[in-house]
Amino acid sequence: MNRIVAALIAGFIAIMLLSSTVFIVDQRKYAVVFALGEVKEVIGEPGLYFKLPPPFQNVLYLDKRIQTIDTPEPERFITAEKKNILVDAFVKWRIADPKLYFRSFGGDDSSTRNRMSQIVKAALNDEITKRTVREVISGQRGKVMEAIRAKVTAEAKVIGIEIVDVRLKRVDYVEQINNSVYDRMKSERVRVANELRSTGSADSEKIRADADKQRTVILAEAYSKAENIRGEGDAKASQIYAEAFGKNPEFYKFYRSLEAYRATFKGPNDVMVVDPSSEFFKYFKGGASAGAAKK
Repeated sequence: MNRIVAALIAGFIAIMLLSSTVFIVDQRKYAVVFALGEVKEVIGEPGLYFKLPPPFQNVLYLDKRIQTIDTPEPERFITAEKKNILVDAFVKWRIADPKLYFRSFGGDDSSTRNRMSQIVKAALNDEITKRTVREVISGQRGKVMEAIRAKVTAEAKVIGIEIVDVRLKRVDYVEQINNSVYDRMKSERVRVANELRSTGSADSEKIRADADKQRTVILAEAYSKAENIRGEGDAKASQIYAEAFGKNPEFYKFYRSLEAYRATFKGPNDVMVVDPSSEFFKYFKGGASAGAAKK
């Protein structure tokens, strides 16, 4: 019985020793094999590997994927014209040299993030203090990011880190000067709007005056043409009348008298005070005489 128990204990110990000498490397990790604090080997390829049991050798896993450090709150910086601005930035990085990284931080993620935040903040401060607000926000924003990335890359390389990207998410004024900036922008927009309105009003008056001028010219030309046409028509009508009635002057006089009677006696209640023996009633008299003669 004692032999069986001893055999089981020995087997268990053997399994424990064997399991402590085997480790698996994931494709997303680096495996740093070290002994008594000294790095012996760095394994980056996934697979099954062997080592000496602790305390002779131990394994520390480091993430080889791209990681992000994003500032929780915007940082305040001073520009070249001594104005305060808020900058919100982020940096993407990954471990490039696991051995150097382990020696720098011992695998402590919080120390890594603190160090990277300090590097990024120092680079931002160096570049922003040399430029104006306009240059940081729009004019030279690309150059600013490139310069910051170059500084951060150089600093991070010393601690075994590769910088993938550095970006400025937001650049804004501090709250104290936001209102004055907005008021200045509003005044500028109002000024531009007033200039456009003035220009539009002047152009409108010019167009309206030109249209009125053209209208007057067109009406005058049309009236002139109408009068010419009317004069030509009256002349032709007079000529036709003269030719037609010249053949019988007495009939022409009679026709004109009838036109005069028609124009004079328009209604049944019209009253005229005229001498009955006047020339106006000549054909009335002639009509009456002719009727009496027939009778």
